Amino acid sequence: MSERFVIVGGGTAGWLAALMLRDAFKRQKRDAVVIVVESSKIPAIGVGEGTTAVFRQMLKYFDLDEFAFLKDTEATIKFGIRHRDWRRLRHSYDGPIDDPHLVLEQQGAAPQSYLDIFSVAAGRPVKDTHLFGYLLDQHKAPWAWKPDGTPVAMSPFHHAFHFDQALAGKWLRKHAKGVETIDAQVSGARRDVETGDIEALITGAGEVEGDFFIDCTGFRKSLITGVLGGAWVSYRNILPVNRAMPFWVDLKDGEEIPPFTLAWAQGSGWLWSIPTQTRYGMGYVYSDEFLTPGKAKEEIEVALGHAIEPRNDLRFDIGRQKDAWINNCLALGLSSSFLEPLEATSIHGSVVQLMVFTNYHLNRTPEDRNAYNAFAARQVDDFRDFINMHYVSERRDTPFWKHVAEKNIGAPAKERLERWQGKMPEYSDFEPLPGRFAHTEQQLYYPVLDGLGLLNRGVAQRHMERSPELRKKAKTAADSLTAEYRSSAPKAIGHRAFLQSL
Repeated sequence: MSERFVIVGGGTAGWLAALMLRDAFKRQKRDAVVIVVESSKIPAIGVGEGTTAVFRQMLKYFDLDEFAFLKDTEATIKFGIRHRDWRRLRHSYDGPIDDPHLVLEQQGAAPQSYLDIFSVAAGRPVKDTHLFGYLLDQHKAPWAWKPDGTPVAMSPFHHAFHFDQALAGKWLRKHAKGVETIDAQVSGARRDVETGDIEALITGAGEVEGDFFIDCTGFRKSLITGVLGGAWVSYRNILPVNRAMPFWVDLKDGEEIPPFTLAWAQGSGWLWSIPTQTRYGMGYVYSDEFLTPGKAKEEIEVALGHAIEPRNDLRFDIGRQKDAWINNCLALGLSSSFLEPLEATSIHGSVVQLMVFTNYHLNRTPEDRNAYNAFAARQVDDFRDFINMHYVSERRDTPFWKHVAEKNIGAPAKERLERWQGKMPEYSDFEPLPGRFAHTEQQLYYPVLDGLGLLNRGVAQRHMERSPELRKKAKTAADSLTAEYRSSAPKAIGHRAFLQSL
């Protein structure tokens, strides 16, 4: 008899799970059925969502048409994140997501980030050797026109996307072949009295039996918490925000579309701005310990210079499930964890979690469950610590920023900063994930640390002085890449013009 894997909830996480499970069963020649239970009576919220490059890699893997995805989901290109007013007021820095070391020859035993180390030693912004930094500044797409009028990629680097979350979920659903669907609301579950495993879901359309269940019900956490009583690990003592006020702002006619996420620090939190092809999905993530919702609205209206119409005001507890996998149920997406959307960790985390689960743990032994839970906990804890590093700021201009400096910088961030005052960050400072899947490692930390002024130039200079030959090669590479990217970026297609061409 076929194994039955039941996914509760559609949306981006649910349909990613369906796609990746079907692929795993096909690769492993397993007889399994994938079922998605979602209710048409529960509307999808079309908020702006950002991804990392791993989402594009996933599209490529499944041979899904990237241009069709951009067109059908009103998606835009994302080269990175622009951080405004985080270090201090009227200061900005960018975090481009391409890694220039990927196009360079590794220099023996030299650290994998030797180009970043050279840039810090030379007093150059780390961003200068990133093609995506130039494309980001000039509002370009990652393609140029060939003489025959077809697009050609500007580089081998994977970019990311912004999109309407509701449209993306529908698009993934359309391309999830061989998946059964049931339109029903889940009201509970029938469990085995001895093992506690879920045997069937209780819905208005009858019972839905299964061997394994994936909870993609978002903040409701219908199975992992509602049925199985999963415990929540709060990050409130490290990450200081606990409310979000989302709203939309329409794009103006002819307005160029920025190919980056804007993260704009405010008096008691920060504002996100994620462009789709028709509007900006925006929101204020803030702490209600320092600001009421009414005052939050006023603060954003002053910052933007116009009135806003909040779509909601959500209170949340940032954190994760203590165990993302309990009995025969695995939580994914917002059912598993929630972090402020500063570094697009949500969809990235779901994709990598599915990679680990489908590659290593489909046999579902107790050992598999323990190993997966340890991995998922560490992954989200690492996300927490990376986001926490963004709050190491010179700002003390409001009670919120004073409190952050005194109370909210966690021990992992403090330990790393202390260590990196005596040495430069290196790959060996980060424990790789199973399968060495993409994670928050030194290539993502460098632009943030550099932008916040947290790297020691003297240490970088001493590192380069230990190997004059490496310094010479690094300088040659940095000069060459900088010249090449400054020359080639203006030749790229404008972002809006490219999207309109689709």
